[in-house]
Amino acid sequence: MSAQGGNGPRFAAVPLDGGGTTVGEWLAGDRPPPLDTTGCRRLIVVGAHPDDETLGFGGTSAQFAAAGVEVQVVSATDGGAAYPRMSVFDRIRLERTRRSELIKATSSLGLSAPIFLGLPDGAVNEHEDTLTDQLVEILDGAASDTWLAATWRGDGHPDHEAVGRAAAAAVTHSGATLLEYPVWMWHWATPGDPDVPWDRAYAVHLDRSALGRKQHAAQCFRSQFESTATQPAPLPPFVLRRLLAVGEVVFR
Repeated sequence: MSAQGGNGPRFAAVPLDGGGTTVGEWLAGDRPPPLDTTGCRRLIVVGAHPDDETLGFGGTSAQFAAAGVEVQVVSATDGGAAYPRMSVFDRIRLERTRRSELIKATSSLGLSAPIFLGLPDGAVNEHEDTLTDQLVEILDGAASDTWLAATWRGDGHPDHEAVGRAAAAAVTHSGATLLEYPVWMWHWATPGDPDVPWDRAYAVHLDRSALGRKQHAAQCFRSQFESTATQPAPLPPFVLRRLLAVGEVVFR
């Protein structure tokens, strides 16, 4: 499996304007077995950018919180590099906007206010040790009933993969349980793809309330779904439609 070395080349080979793997293709494939969620008493959800936690794991987070599980969202970056040709001023303004969007989204999911770590968007791999240390601190005293859900180490986006590696390293210093959730995998991979660890994959059944909360929370990230006068939207509308249709899967 190439996930150990990263799936950046796979992601880069499937441009966004091409649409990627369709919903129909994913729904025609085999569904992973259900995730046994009974062992979780505390959930920490780490995203590389504001919106990862909602797009990849928002329904599960909402469902856990509704069941009385303590859920804490952590965003490694403020997402200021979503548009590559921005001035420094506009980037700072975007970071402020994306923090505000995440605060609204977590509220929509029924969660407490998120933690922002402020690492540089697009360069998380250069700060993996720092991120690992920060996650170790957050996990201080955690047992196996604390689950740390992070973007998958093989997701294709370098920041997502760096967050996944840091999370995997952090749990080795605690008793926490690691889960990894894909976001961009649904774009570049295919059912049965050999670069995906399907043997470790589990699906979460989302009830109607959790799915509705996820849909509402996703709409908070307007900065990502709207084009500017000079640049297309970072997340075309079909990305959200696909993520809502395929549901939520984790690697454990």
